[in-house]
This record gives sequence, structure tokens and C-alpha cells, in this order.
Amino acid sequence: MALALQTFPTVRDANAALKASGSRYLGGGTLVVRATNEGDVSVSGLVRSTDPTLSGITVSGGKARIGASVTMAAIARHPQLGAIAKAARAVGGPAIRNMATVGGNLFAPAPYGDFAVALLALDATVSTDDGELPIGDFLAKRDDNHAIVTSVSFALPKAESFRFLKVSRVKPKGVSVLSIAAALEQAGDGAISSARIALGCMADRPMRARAAEKALIGRRLDRDGIAAALAVAGEGTSPITDPIASAWYRAEVLPVHLGRLLLT
Repeated sequence: MALALQTFPTVRDANAALKASGSRYLGGGTLVVRATNEGDVSVSGLVRSTDPTLSGITVSGGKARIGASVTMAAIARHPQLGAIAKAARAVGGPAIRNMATVGGNLFAPAPYGDFAVALLALDATVSTDDGELPIGDFLAKRDDNHAIVTSVSFALPKAESFRFLKVSRVKPKGVSVLSIAAALEQAGDGAISSARIALGCMADRPMRARAAEKALIGRRLDRDGIAAALAVAGEGTSPITDPIASAWYRAEVLPVHLGRLLLT
């Protein structure tokens, strides 16, 4: 099937073109091109933008703004984004990381979307031509979103406060059994004062482990301190079943891997 490709100099013009029936946005192409190659007849045209703001990375005042067209490879090698480089490197192999973009990762269905899990733990803000949304709200409504994502922004975490883990059967570039990201703040006595834990593959899109977060507050990061959080880690989840792992297996191993991440 022949596909029409339209390129526009601005996001606004590209957004207007996306209103046509069957049009999909083309970023890195790891999602939409795969879909068309597999016979998705709902896609009849591709739209892309060369707007330079989509490809920029700005780090200033303890905050980062990453354009939606920035690739995982660019994030992994950026000298000021070392705290989240591990999450970027978790996306596929070198060829995929050279194409996969921040914007596309936000739309990736489970078991993909590992970088979006990290962004959820970081409480990122997602910007589109229509405005801004907290990432949790964006992910909840992403199937209804028809505006092009232009960037994500977040407060840069301290290296010791952000943790990321991807569990896969094939290393180093296998599909996720699950992924976990945690942004933790500790008080002077070592007790957890705030916690954000995000999970991948435990629903059809990244989700927060709110019960585990609540159970960590006031606790120390030792085996006794995290026990209550591990006991409720699966609360509210709905793990996927795919050729990689069953929902039952994912639910069983979640507390094991969360415990390893918290004790790292």
C-alpha cells in the first residue's frame, strides 16, 4: 500500500494536516512504520515536521526540557542527562535508540515504553501545541490525543534519588517483562520523605504504584523498611499477558524486582 508523506516546517501546520482521516504522525518511525508494514490499513498518510524546537535539549536551573524528536541515543550520550541515561539505554538496541524518540515512547503500548516509565516517576510535564499536561493525565488520555507532542520537561533528579530497572529475558535488548522507575527523597535521618514509583507492563500503559509509594513514607531503605511497600506493590495493577510473560508471572516477580531496586 502506497503512503503519502507530507513534511511541514512548523508543528502547527503538521497538526492541521493530521486532521485528515487516516493520517498519522511520523517521528522516529519505530511504531507507525512497523504498524503499516504489518498491514495496518487505518494508516493512509504520514505527517512529519522539521520544526527545530522538536529536536532541542535544554538543561538550565535544575530543569530539563527535551524535544519530542530527540532520540534515546541523544539522551544517553548527553553529558547533563546522566541520571536518566540508563532508562534511555533500556530502549531496544543501538539501531532502535538511534530512531526511537521521546514523543513516540509516550505512545508506545506495553511491553514497550520504558522511557515513559522513567518520565512518569519524574513527574514530567508533556507539552503539545494545545498546551501542557502532567504526564499522568497525558498517559490516561493519550488514545484521544490528536495534538503533536512537542516536548517533555522535568526537574533533574539527583543521581542517588532516581533509580531505574528493566527486566527482560533477552539481554541486552530484549522486550520488557517489566520496568520500574523510582524517584525517592530522603530526610536527614534516612527516612523516605517522598516517593514516586512508576511501573511498566503492569497495565496497558505506564502507571504509578501508589500503594507502595504511601507505604514507603517515613521508612528507611532496608529490608524491614520496604517490606510493607513490597506487600502492596501489585495493588491496582492489571499486568499484560504476551509471548514474553503472563500476567500471573509479572505479578509474582514485581515485588522481587522492586525490592532489588529499592535496596540498590
